[in-house]
Amino acid sequence: MSGNSTGLRMGAGVAAAAVGLGVAQLLASFFSPAADVRTSVGTAVINLTPGPVKEWAIQTFGTSDKLFLSVMVVAVIAALAAVAARWERSRIPVGSLAFVAAGLAGGAAVLARSGAGPADLVPTVVGVGCAIAVLRLLTSGRIRDDAPDAPDAPDGVDGGRRLSLATFGFAAAGLVSGVAGAVITRRLRSVSGDRNALTLPTPVAAPPPPPADVTPAGVNLPSFITPNADFYRIDTALSVPQLSRADWRLRIHGKVNQEVTYTFDDLQRFEPIEKTVTLTCVSNPVGGDLISNATWTGYRVRDILRDAGIAADADMVLSTSIDGFTIGTPVEALTDERDSLLAIGMNGVPLPVEHGYPARLVVPGLYGFVSATKWVVDLELTRFDQAEAYWTKLGWSAQAPIKTQSRIDVPRSGARIGPGQTTFGGVAWAQYRGIKAVEVRIDDGPWQSAQLGAAYSNDTWRLWSFGWNATPGPHTLAVRATDNTGAVQTGDQMGVIPDGATGWHTVSFDVR
Repeated sequence: MSGNSTGLRMGAGVAAAAVGLGVAQLLASFFSPAADVRTSVGTAVINLTPGPVKEWAIQTFGTSDKLFLSVMVVAVIAALAAVAARWERSRIPVGSLAFVAAGLAGGAAVLARSGAGPADLVPTVVGVGCAIAVLRLLTSGRIRDDAPDAPDAPDGVDGGRRLSLATFGFAAAGLVSGVAGAVITRRLRSVSGDRNALTLPTPVAAPPPPPADVTPAGVNLPSFITPNADFYRIDTALSVPQLSRADWRLRIHGKVNQEVTYTFDDLQRFEPIEKTVTLTCVSNPVGGDLISNATWTGYRVRDILRDAGIAADADMVLSTSIDGFTIGTPVEALTDERDSLLAIGMNGVPLPVEHGYPARLVVPGLYGFVSATKWVVDLELTRFDQAEAYWTKLGWSAQAPIKTQSRIDVPRSGARIGPGQTTFGGVAWAQYRGIKAVEVRIDDGPWQSAQLGAAYSNDTWRLWSFGWNATPGPHTLAVRATDNTGAVQTGDQMGVIPDGATGWHTVSFDVR
């Protein structure tokens, strides 16, 4: 087989895969969300990936980790299809059999998703059938003058061009089908209209606005309240769930006196409250930006649990998202005076869909992987010695209170600043305990007190600044915080696994 024929065959495989994926995507828009085989395969990859590899992806790609995975899934499928098509023959259809195998794997991924049924396999089956049909056509020799199965057949210029055009046409058709499917899915399933129609309840006692001096002057620090568009997002949802208020249900069961299920309208019987709470991801490295602060509107979880009645031996609530993701939270954290929330609003508007609309959990003082369930639909009262949540099964701790930490925002590592008076700054946090002091150290000098912005509450971060007369040369700046219990942030360097990173954030900079 000539190199040109090999290339044409591999291109045919990519085109066939594009048609298969495109058709499946288009048909899936008329079935349940689980029928999307591309998303299902990506979700299966996420679920089967070892914990340390997941952590590497988060550290490397941050909030773009899902985009990276989506691109990689498509790229791998294209590469495998190209290789399989190289060996497609009329008598021994190796490529077609490989497509069947891929369809079986995709079907298994579809059925593994929460809420999937046999009917959700239809898009995958039809997509595989179309892919095989296109592969057989493009490799049969009917489109070009020469016979591709003949090893010594010359490459016909006209025939080769026709085959190339046909391959390109099928690939384009697959792409158009996929895009059309994505557009139709968004129009059919989007809850943006449902969200826009929601009027948030008026809280019984709104929190006070942040004082003017909550942010130190003279230094460019993050906004005390993080805008919704800038709020970090780390979760396992490759495709953001679209759940309307009419379809939402919250089931409370397990170690309870009686099982209870609430509709969204049922929440109106509870007292609405508003709290400003800083959330932090356990994957946030020392000096990282996976932390944000928002004002949340919702209802106390302890009020919502009251009618069910919690059994005396229950010490964990296993919360489940609409997509099957689970989180384990101590019962105490959901029922004590910290006022953990079933939140329905964020910064004065209904929850953005990517942040959990129509309802999510917000628990002050705990890392998100043990507290912040988005799109929550199920609360099971159980025990830590009887159940494990998603991340706990992968090696993370079952309970993870947020550690006392601080970060330098100004200057950035590697920055060059001019000599003379300058102001450094950053943020510090120890949710549910609060920050009492922040200290900085220049080079190997003594620890010096930084100026703190006004304290808002123990559940929010605190901004700090430090004025310094910069002297020429290379320097390092380190920071550490002390919380309101008197505990000083440790300098011991530890990674994020299993329960959050520790160590002092240090940056190097030059004064010139």
